[in-house]
Amino acid sequence: MIKGVSVYPDLSSLEEIRAYLEKASAYGFTRVFSSMFSVPGSKEEILAYFTEFIQTAHQYGMEVSLDVNPQFLKKLGVTYDNLSLFHEIGCDVIRLDHNYGKEKDLAAINNPYGIRIQLNASMGIEEELAWLKEKGVTGERLWLGHNFYPQRYTALKWKKFLETNERLSAYGFPIEAFVSSNAENTHGVWGAQEGLPTVEMMRDYPIDLQARLLDASDHVDGILIGNAYADEEELQAMQEALAPARDAKSSPLVQFMAQMGFPLPEIRREKRIRLALDEGLTENEKFFLFDVYPQSDFGDSSEWIWRSRAGRFLNRDHPVPVRACEQAEFVRGDVLVVNQTNPHYAGEVWIARMPVRNDGRRNLAGHISEAEMKVLDLVNDGDFVAFLPLSEK
Repeated sequence: MIKGVSVYPDLSSLEEIRAYLEKASAYGFTRVFSSMFSVPGSKEEILAYFTEFIQTAHQYGMEVSLDVNPQFLKKLGVTYDNLSLFHEIGCDVIRLDHNYGKEKDLAAINNPYGIRIQLNASMGIEEELAWLKEKGVTGERLWLGHNFYPQRYTALKWKKFLETNERLSAYGFPIEAFVSSNAENTHGVWGAQEGLPTVEMMRDYPIDLQARLLDASDHVDGILIGNAYADEEELQAMQEALAPARDAKSSPLVQFMAQMGFPLPEIRREKRIRLALDEGLTENEKFFLFDVYPQSDFGDSSEWIWRSRAGRFLNRDHPVPVRACEQAEFVRGDVLVVNQTNPHYAGEVWIARMPVRNDGRRNLAGHISEAEMKVLDLVNDGDFVAFLPLSEK
């Protein structure tokens, strides 16, 4: 998963941008996006600035993606079939906010400099992608990048975003989208002061939830922070949210399966869900929630619950005594651990999707908020799930 930040040279000094890129690169960010056509000045001034800016980004191991449109390129004297100027300033990716049309876009994609072209994924390009695919264009030369939206209430519908990406991903071109920093005094294009997300629903979500939702959607290959500047806590939160899969050798479940001679599971990236922990949670219950992995429902969960059997193979050394709970029933978002009343199943982890009767056989371990349940909604049969405590941000 690519992680990126955005900067705005017309609103910040190069010294401020340099400090931000240094910090972001330390947290594994490898891409920087900038709106080239929002920078005022003559052609010579714009090119001089971006040459220095790109050199700075490259010093920190970051690729540069510049947002342009045909009108701006005309101002620079650049044509779709001659991108030598962008090669001269060291640009890695050109994002066409508005494209030229499929034949001219193809000429730009086939530029001899290896500059990748990114088309606007939010604006109905499926017919063109099918044509480009027929012409032999691959994901090495063409990427897709969604818009961000400065005005509150104007960004994409979540359902439409998911449906669009599912269709576009069939063509094999990587897809990127924006999340939004919630730090104080952020800025962006066109006077943006209320964040710069791709999806409206996410505008005020914590940045790690935004990132985990996009990651869990399965069809996003790059996530960029749209506004500047995200604070260090947010940069770290995104790094943790998008961390690679855990090492199989550290899994108590995999170690047990190896001892028993069982076939070992392939460890894949997990879809990560935060939960608020119950005050009485025991260390053994924490073990089943956080240390046992991979957690999966084997693809046969009911409408009422998501169910991981993983812990029951390890319950002999980690008993789960009954803990009293006054709730007559568990509600949507409650996370449960099966206790010793059901010894064969003790250690299983459940998530209630609908009300579940409290018969004393399961302990309340925590609760998932409605927003976090949207991650669970993206869990497909057999996907791996990981739990994160709410206190870790």
